[in-house]
Amino acid sequence: MLYDNHGRAINYIRLAVTDRCNLRCFYCMPEEGIKYLPKSELLTYEEMLRLLEILATMGISKLRITGGEPFIRKEMMIFLQKASEIEGLNEIHITTNGTTTAHLVPQLKAMGIKSINLSLDTLDEARFYQITRRNVFPKVMEAFHALIEGGIRTKINMVVMTGQNIEDIIPMAELTKDYPISVRYIEEMPFNGAGSHYQTLEWNHRKILTHLKTRFPNIEKIPDAAYSTSANYKVPGYQGSVGIIAAYSRTFCGTCNRIRLTPKGLLKTCLYDDGVFNVRDIMRAGATNEQIKSTFLEALGNRAKDGYEAEEKRQFGLPIVESMSTIGG
Repeated sequence: MLYDNHGRAINYIRLAVTDRCNLRCFYCMPEEGIKYLPKSELLTYEEMLRLLEILATMGISKLRITGGEPFIRKEMMIFLQKASEIEGLNEIHITTNGTTTAHLVPQLKAMGIKSINLSLDTLDEARFYQITRRNVFPKVMEAFHALIEGGIRTKINMVVMTGQNIEDIIPMAELTKDYPISVRYIEEMPFNGAGSHYQTLEWNHRKILTHLKTRFPNIEKIPDAAYSTSANYKVPGYQGSVGIIAAYSRTFCGTCNRIRLTPKGLLKTCLYDDGVFNVRDIMRAGATNEQIKSTFLEALGNRAKDGYEAEEKRQFGLPIVESMSTIGG
């Protein structure tokens, strides 16, 4: 098992396989002006597989594939199949916007994908267009139903945004009445390619829970899984559950078990740091597996204790202006 300098076990990597996305959600990226990475700057599938094999020998047992939108990268299913065969990599999860996912569900199920996180911020088609700037709501709902029918554990990720989708908090929770899903409400973060667009976060984790209790006064706290980023609840009699992720308030840093790798190979030991080192560059420079291991161990030995410290240590004290599509969340 890997441990960082604060004694936290590290067994989970979030791997962003592309910075490209077919939506333009305003809280994630600007409508125009995103300069995508040239293909030569992206980690190749071969490089990613090599890295996953190395990390699996070090104690990384859980992988989440993110983007951008993972399924718009060509040959993604071939890569996923190969990744699923890596010894020691026991769980593969995927975060997707669902726009091109429905027809892939049988294959994903067959290769043993553990769960799918479906990014869906509203159940209203007009608001969906307003948030994503794309008119593909029916395709996302098709993916939702395909995942349920296909028996893949499904979570919905809803970013809660003032003036955008507050009306959807209660209807989203109502989905858990008839479906065995987890709806996770996520505090909005400043990773939209332009920095924070609010002075204070109005809809934080406490306000979201208070709002849920106005409709579900008997909502119950349920146990959180080890390393959970969400505080989880259940409405009695409902099939599914809801969770609240304090991503901006950063209440779960003390048990953080994850590292992140961007599409160009930049290691982030915290979502809020500006990158520790570029594994792509050292791999292409001829680093051996042992040298790569040593570099990861050194990075984990100097990890920030929480997101606030990581943000304070950003180079030159610059504010966060990255797009979530470039770091994978």
